[in-house]
Amino acid sequence: MIPAPSIKCIAALFLIMLSLTCRTSPALAGDGWPDAAMENLEVNGFVEVRAGCRTQNDPHEKDLSVMDTRLRMEVFTYNDLGDFKYKADLWGDGITEQGEYDTREAWFFLRPSDSVDLKTGRQVLTWGTGDLVFLNDLFPKDWQSFFIGRDDEYLKAPSDAVKLSFFTDLASVDLVYTPQFDPDRFITGEYISHWNGRKQRLSGQDAPVDADRPDKWFRDDEIAIRIYKNINNYEYALYGYSGFWKRPAGESPEGGKTLFPRLNVYGASVRGQLGSGIGNLELAWYDSRDDTGGANAMAANSEMRYLMGYTRDMAKDFNVSLQYYVEQMLNYKEYKKSLTKGPARDRARHVITLQLTKLMMNQNLSLALSAYLSPSDEDACLRPKIGYKASDRLVLEAGANIFTGKDTHTFFAQFENNTNVYTAIRYSF
Repeated sequence: MIPAPSIKCIAALFLIMLSLTCRTSPALAGDGWPDAAMENLEVNGFVEVRAGCRTQNDPHEKDLSVMDTRLRMEVFTYNDLGDFKYKADLWGDGITEQGEYDTREAWFFLRPSDSVDLKTGRQVLTWGTGDLVFLNDLFPKDWQSFFIGRDDEYLKAPSDAVKLSFFTDLASVDLVYTPQFDPDRFITGEYISHWNGRKQRLSGQDAPVDADRPDKWFRDDEIAIRIYKNINNYEYALYGYSGFWKRPAGESPEGGKTLFPRLNVYGASVRGQLGSGIGNLELAWYDSRDDTGGANAMAANSEMRYLMGYTRDMAKDFNVSLQYYVEQMLNYKEYKKSLTKGPARDRARHVITLQLTKLMMNQNLSLALSAYLSPSDEDACLRPKIGYKASDRLVLEAGANIFTGKDTHTFFAQFENNTNVYTAIRYSF
């Protein structure tokens, strides 16, 4: 059997060589690419001002929760051989009091044959069946943006990756290789206060998270695979991932830095018609490679994760989505024995989610509510939002992120002091 690191190296070399071959091959280069690219050039973007504040005092953060003045530029072009896209944001951040820049997308897409697609560069990736709940989707998320009131688009952070897709009668396969680990844009204390396990208290800008990110190219890499097929209008999928926990889930023996332990994930899902709506089931085994027996207090235990969901249109322009999500810690007895400080996690964390979306006034007015309730943690998060499309170019928005809970160490309750309201105006061009 080939060791796991060798398999990852072979996959990486294969994808990179195929990418370079497709981009330099005379058969794919084609005459007239520059002319065709300019002829099909599309440029657009938006200007947005977004502001929000906390509704209560947080001794660890500013009263402002978000203050962005943002410019988005997007360039897209194509011809018969492939596509190119560049999307980037430039904004002034009132929280950090700095100018910020982020390349959201910069990729080439090629189709070497009718059964193969290749996409290489910075791209936003997603798969799985959850509605704002992620099991087998191990691509990076931006939780800070999500909880301070930025557009939902920013929950998905970009990956620097190569994606290869195969389409066959037997099944379709997506293979994604990320040569350098792309973690979540996790809660650091810069924007949001949170429960600090090392200090056993809430902290924020007074004690930012010091994380030791694995960053060696082609060594600290990630590989993800999805095999899927539609059978009688149901999509069945198998998933695999080899890399690291996407948020810090370990601690150095010296206790100074948080770590990203190694992680393998294996999962499956099914999604399809159920009555008058769409049902989905998904599960995932999080195999924590640095804590296989559960006795290592410096790394997260392995877990099983389960999701059951259902969505349907209850009336015209009114959609309802309901989900039940469970995180089950494995080797729980060993975890309890190895715990040296702080309150213990429950063996299982249960979360019920509800998404309501109503469109009105010829779909120019949107009313939405995202609700997360954990009966095991006894905490909750509510995210109401209203948007109004004043014209084809001008959109107004207002919303809130409301956190509540019993114990300050549970997931949603730790953010209670970060409850905020926000508003935004966006002009597209």
